Parts: sequence; C-alpha cells; structure tokens
Amino acid sequence: MKITVIVGTRPQIIKSAPIIYEALKSGLELKIIHTGQHYDYKLSQVFIEEFNLPEPAVNLEVGSGSHAYQTGEIMLRLEKYLLKDKPPLVLVPGDTNSALAGALTSVKLGIPVVHIEAGARCYDMSMAEEINRRLIDHCSKLLFAPTLNCKKNLERESVIGEIHLTGDTMYDAFLKFKDEADRSDILKKLQLSDKEYSLLTLHRAENVDNPVRLRSILKGILKANIKVIFPIHPRTANRLKEYNISLEHSNIRIIDPVSYVEMLKLLKHAKLVLTDSGGLQKEAFWSQTPCITLRESTEWTETVEAGVNQIAGADVEKIAQAIRAIEERYDEMKKKFIGNPFGDGYAAKRIVKIIESFMHVINF
Repeated sequence: MKITVIVGTRPQIIKSAPIIYEALKSGLELKIIHTGQHYDYKLSQVFIEEFNLPEPAVNLEVGSGSHAYQTGEIMLRLEKYLLKDKPPLVLVPGDTNSALAGALTSVKLGIPVVHIEAGARCYDMSMAEEINRRLIDHCSKLLFAPTLNCKKNLERESVIGEIHLTGDTMYDAFLKFKDEADRSDILKKLQLSDKEYSLLTLHRAENVDNPVRLRSILKGILKANIKVIFPIHPRTANRLKEYNISLEHSNIRIIDPVSYVEMLKLLKHAKLVLTDSGGLQKEAFWSQTPCITLRESTEWTETVEAGVNQIAGADVEKIAQAIRAIEERYDEMKKKFIGNPFGDGYAAKRIVKIIESFMHVINF
C-alpha cells in the first residue's frame, strides 16, 4: 500500500523532499498528489525538477480562489482518489489550504494523518495559516514537531495524536543543497556583489491584498534608502498592477521568481532579508543573514529570541528603523547566530523510522 503525500505549494515541496528521499531509500512506496494550489511553473514544477522528485501521480488543478473555494474544491477532488487508493497514511506538510484540505478529507475517511511541521504557532488567528495548522494538529495521528517550542505548544493544547520531536526537514534540505547554492551564478547574472543588497519577499494575502498595508511596507523600505532585490510572487505582481503601484526608478529591483538554490545563494550574500515568509525566516537564520519580518507576529519565535529576527509588521517607521539598526549593528548581530534550535539535519530519517514503526503496528 502506498503512503500518500499531499503538496500544493513551493514550501510544501521543500518540506516534503527530504522525507520522500528517505522513504524511497527505505523501500516505502509513496504516491504524490499535487493540489495545484501553486500552478505557476516557477512556484511549483521547477522545484519538483530541481529536487529531482518523482512526478506527482495526480494534479488536482484547483488553481487560485478564496480560502473556502480552495479548501472545499481540493476536498471534493481529493476524496475520490483517497477512496480509490485507501492509503494507510496521508502525509501533509505545513499549513497551507492544501494541507488543511488533505488532513480533513483523510480524517473524515478514517485515514490516519501525519503532520510535518506540527506545533508552529504565532497566535494570530487573523492569519489563515494559523487556523490551518491548529486544525491539522488536532486531527493528526502522528505529529512531527520541528523544535522544542513546537512540541511544547502541542502539549499545552493536549492534542490527541502522538507527538515526536524530530527537527526541521527544511534544515535537512538546506544542508543538502547549500553547496550547490554556493556554485550558483545568480549573483553574476544579476551583477550583484556580496552584502551590497538586501533581499525582499512578499506574498501573504494580509500584506499584498491590502493596498494600504502593501504601500506602507514598500514606503518603509524605500525610506531606508537601501538597494533591494525583490523576486516577485505572481500574486504580488498582479496586486502592484491592480493598485497602480510602480517601483520603477526606485531602489527596489524586481526580478522573476528564483529557484531554491538561487534563493539560498541570494540569502547568503544579502546584507539583510525582509520577508513575510515563515520558511525564509528560518533559511535566513541558517544562512546567518539578519531578518526583518513584515508581519505582526511569527511562529518561529526562536529566531526572534536569538536576536537575529525583528518583527516590524507594516509600519513605515518600524521597518525603516529596523533596517537602520541592522546596518548600524551588523557586526554585533552576526555574532548572535549561535546554535540551531531546528535540529541536526536528520529530521527526515527520524520521521521515516517512526512512520515505518507505525506501519508495522497497523499492519500487524
């Protein structure tokens, strides 16, 4: 019987890749179902190719839409495949609408759910991802917590599934590809030098679908008068056009989305990163690049506690001040990258061993 892995977005592919490698090495059979939540080639298929993963057996092609549409439509389209295959387990990584739909459909059919990256909490219920991850955790049979803090969150909430502290599979991926990233020629292509630029990513609905908030974030960055490289998400590009926001003749240079290894290269050589991505906050930490989070909270509080990630939200002055603070205390901040609360790079190996033990029990 094949274990089903449900992905739908770039971060889910990254989180799943190390587990897929280990599972295949161990002889476990996997079937990948792609929901089509990310359907742009540069946000989806390019990562499957880059990570050299098996092609998804199914693409549900759900596309874009409201949270209700995406979640409901994925459930409707996914159900028939799960009924047909009757997998012994369904793996859902992360906190996207694809992850929530995969978990709810599976548990309603009596299929045990395995949650990768369980227990992450920012305690902001206005964020769709926070709602998703909480619901997934409370209907999962196996919960793999990437950090001790995530494990404690799950224990406080008294989830009924089995909690396992494994480390972060994204760190596994980072270690596997960092040497390849060093060989990337993206800096040469963009004519960039080490530490002469800052890196920006923006994609969350609460930031880019709100014209006031989006303008405020960009105004704060422009006020600091720094050179910025901005690999733009298609959703964000559409919103800039819709809101008639132009960054031409500014210090923010828009480029097309980049591959995983190119992003790691850009991260490593940036002076600082500004982002609303959870995954990029962690990758910045591992790259020893100071981070400014363009949200009101973060699930990765470990990076804030280390003093290398500042929460600035969408406030013009907070963003500009955070940028200046990093520039003024850059050498001091670089010394704060000590230790790694996200594990040792063997999270996927631990996860697969636990899954194998669980499979042995249910097949006995």
